[in-house]
Amino acid sequence: MTTSNYASERETDEGRVFTVTGGDWDTIVSGTDPINDERIIVNMGPQHPSTHGVLRLILELEGETVREARSVVGYLHTGIEKNLEYRNWVQGSTFVTRMDYLAPIFNETAYALAVEKLLGITDDITERATTIRVLMMELNRISSHLVWLATTGMELGAISIMLYGFREREYILDIFETITGLRMNHAYVRPGGVAQDVPDEAIVKIREFLKMMPKKLKEYEDLLSGQPIWTERTKNVAVLDVTGCVALGITGPVLRSAGLAWDLRKTMPYCGYENYEFDVPTHPDGDVWGRYQVRLAEIRESMKLVEQALDRLRPGPVMVADRKIAWPAQLAIGVDGMGNSLEHVAKIMGQSMESLIHHFKLVTEGFRVPPGQVYVAIEAPRGELGVHAVSDGGTRPYRVHYREPSFVNLQALPAMAEGGLIADVIAGGASLDPVMGGCDR
Repeated sequence: MTTSNYASERETDEGRVFTVTGGDWDTIVSGTDPINDERIIVNMGPQHPSTHGVLRLILELEGETVREARSVVGYLHTGIEKNLEYRNWVQGSTFVTRMDYLAPIFNETAYALAVEKLLGITDDITERATTIRVLMMELNRISSHLVWLATTGMELGAISIMLYGFREREYILDIFETITGLRMNHAYVRPGGVAQDVPDEAIVKIREFLKMMPKKLKEYEDLLSGQPIWTERTKNVAVLDVTGCVALGITGPVLRSAGLAWDLRKTMPYCGYENYEFDVPTHPDGDVWGRYQVRLAEIRESMKLVEQALDRLRPGPVMVADRKIAWPAQLAIGVDGMGNSLEHVAKIMGQSMESLIHHFKLVTEGFRVPPGQVYVAIEAPRGELGVHAVSDGGTRPYRVHYREPSFVNLQALPAMAEGGLIADVIAGGASLDPVMGGCDR
């Protein structure tokens, strides 16, 4: 039998033994002496909770001390980046929104900014559309951090915070549903602007949320910050200093919890963030406690940004004026089930054959993007989310690749875990806030 990366064979007294747990497993186990060596090899994951469902950690243990840790990813691989090559540029929004499923608005915005840069229409995006993007991203940042707080608390034994975090997240998802029609995977931010305007009903809900949320944050801190078990499980645990973060390419709250105030909204502004007033929270210790403190502070800063975005909302269009871009980007299912209202089809068919052909091509093929390549990065809840988009001049992407912070930040796990206790692997991994849909895109 042929040995592959996924299956291996070895001779034993009982004959050949085949394993399908990865060739690396045999390599590790063969280096241990089961009689005289006190080391053991343990598969941690993939399971929920603790390793986020589809992350596998291979741990070499000596007692409860981790001597070596390896991260194994790929169990949730969806091929989204490859699928983009077979859809038009607008349809790409419906794919990328599903990558980091806790931060769909960020996936969509980064993609839209890259396509707009290739089209050369960055400066044509309307003020209202840009403000709505900021509004939605900051609401999404809050909801993402709430999931982190809820799940990390659960994984460390603070079960009650799971209820608290998801309770407030539900309020944000209701706001998203009011605006986009969906709670997740919205495909709302599209090249040229956003799919539809924010209704007045949503503005009322957002203002109610801003009034309610400070009290909820105080409840979180009362529940956790003074709790001795929480402090024991987080302070001086899974430490990674700023030198280690920079060497490994770590960004986002993990980097800022090590003392470096690197935030792309400040250092490389986009979407008009340079016109907003907000701080970049940091913490000097670079441990799980510091990451907890930074994320709570970032929720407060995002609330300030949401309030400013509401005050900046001025009446106006939410999509570029160029109908060759705007029309396919604003398509929605109509009463005919094909994305077009009957009135519009009647108007097109009553004008000329050329208008009908043009309409048909826009609907089926979308717009063409000039050849070229760009890299656009934004500050997502987990760090730098970058998009490298390449066009060959056609109606479909030639290549789209994401620089996804969950994937990059997982490099830090061995540095945090090795030399520590096995229980601290959970705390350190959770503090990275990996979302495997983004890692395994």
